[in-house]
Amino acid sequence: MALHIDYYVSLNSPWTHLGAARIEAMAMAHNASLRIYPVDFGAIFAASGGLPLPKRSPQRQAYRLQELARWRDHLGIPIVIQPKFFPAGETLSAPCVIAVRETIGDQPAIRLAHRILKALWQEEKNPADPATLAGLIADVGLDADKVMKLGEEPRWTERREADTKAALDRNVFGAPSYVIGDDIFWGQDRLGFVERRLARG
Repeated sequence: MALHIDYYVSLNSPWTHLGAARIEAMAMAHNASLRIYPVDFGAIFAASGGLPLPKRSPQRQAYRLQELARWRDHLGIPIVIQPKFFPAGETLSAPCVIAVRETIGDQPAIRLAHRILKALWQEEKNPADPATLAGLIADVGLDADKVMKLGEEPRWTERREADTKAALDRNVFGAPSYVIGDDIFWGQDRLGFVERRLARG
């Protein structure tokens, strides 16, 4: 029986971006379904004891930059370590991804989320800007006007709130998290364990 992966992401997370292509490839290789949840990690941190980046100690912030550079070089993914528009607001981009997930399908939603992350972390673009976001939606072959209008509907923000609560109920606390049944794998550096879990079936 094929497995299912619930994929909890932040549309601001460089770690989600660094793992994006690999989780897609793993799901495809193992015939696993993959469903994306761009949840509100501000709310998750507040409930789980985590700290948003600006409130972390200088030592932790400095180490994060070193780790980003190490993983960039290790994976060969050319990210900008301190991008111009980080953190970008998610109040429109996340509902757009959710609207695509719920009305078009999982794969288009994943493509859009990954395109948003690439724009932020590789291209110095601002996904919070409506015109920029519309361009990113078009880049992945979707109707930008339709998706932007959909994303403005309150039901998708409400769905994000419900998804965030569900993530907390499942003990998700960081991005990215890959959840297979009761197994939580936090961070793109745990993708080796995700692959082993998928291989077990």
